[in-house]
Amino acid sequence: MNLGKPNRRDFLGRAGFGIAASAVGLPLFEQSASALSTTVGAGGIPYRTLGRSGEKVSLVGLGGFHIGLQKDEAESIRIVRTAVDKGINFLDNCWDYNDGASEVRMGKALRDGYRKKVFLMTKIDGQVKDVAAQQIDESLRRLQTDTIDLVQFHEVIRPGDPDRIFGPGGSFEAAIAAKKAGKLRYIGFTGHKDPDIHLKMLETGFHHGFTFDAVQMPLNVMDAHFKSFAKKVVPVLTQHGIGVLGMKSMGDGFVLKSNAVTPIECLHYAMNLPTSVVITGCDSLPILEQALEAARTFKPLSEKQLAELLAKTAPLAAKGEFEPFKTTTDFDGTAHNPKWLG
Repeated sequence: MNLGKPNRRDFLGRAGFGIAASAVGLPLFEQSASALSTTVGAGGIPYRTLGRSGEKVSLVGLGGFHIGLQKDEAESIRIVRTAVDKGINFLDNCWDYNDGASEVRMGKALRDGYRKKVFLMTKIDGQVKDVAAQQIDESLRRLQTDTIDLVQFHEVIRPGDPDRIFGPGGSFEAAIAAKKAGKLRYIGFTGHKDPDIHLKMLETGFHHGFTFDAVQMPLNVMDAHFKSFAKKVVPVLTQHGIGVLGMKSMGDGFVLKSNAVTPIECLHYAMNLPTSVVITGCDSLPILEQALEAARTFKPLSEKQLAELLAKTAPLAAKGEFEPFKTTTDFDGTAHNPKWLG
């Protein structure tokens, strides 16, 4: 376990930093991309450190959901291997993506020596010990590996999820047991609904003497203005040395429908935050190349550039219209499939 829990007052004081900063119009972060340690790896792709773990991970990560969408499995394998060959070493996945097909295809892609080249992450839905343990074992089998680098509790989107995960017989017990058995190395969680639920999950972990290794959340130009994970959660993560994993930089395409920003601007905004990895879905080789180009060309945004980007998205973002994963249940896989939770 990662021990050393702060008290409740200390946690809430840190959690409130983002709220206070936004209220008085301060810069979005005291720490931005320019303050992070970055090295350039294979193919000119920047690498950052995953929180206090010390792991070096590519600034752009390959999303797992889209790896199960190709009609031809060989194309899925080609996308994964091309990503790795061109410098991406962070691979995302989930037990439930495409009924397991995403993990199966990624597992096949990681044969022939590719597994040792990557930092492999997947997620589990189970919130009770036996279901979570079963899902971890299934993911190991599908991914054709003995150890998954990072396993995350998926879709922490309901106020009661943290208490259930950390409660007696909860999935936290399964994750700790799996870590002791060498089945996984690091533990994190994800969610896309409400930053306050993320803060509750972090606080619940601290209460149990546990600090997460990584946390995943939507980080995009609309998020900055509505139920903002960037303002409320990211500052807490950086202060505790927890790896910041950004997702939905284009809001599953909805942000682009605003016609206010380009794909590269979306990726660069997320990279400009103190993110360890910006995870993005690539369902074709051209889309993969777009993500690689965004990483290669990224430079920290100036205050003026950032202000201009936020100014043109603010009027569009106030009601969450372009972030339906926050405002509807359309993206809540576990709500539609409660049996996955156990």
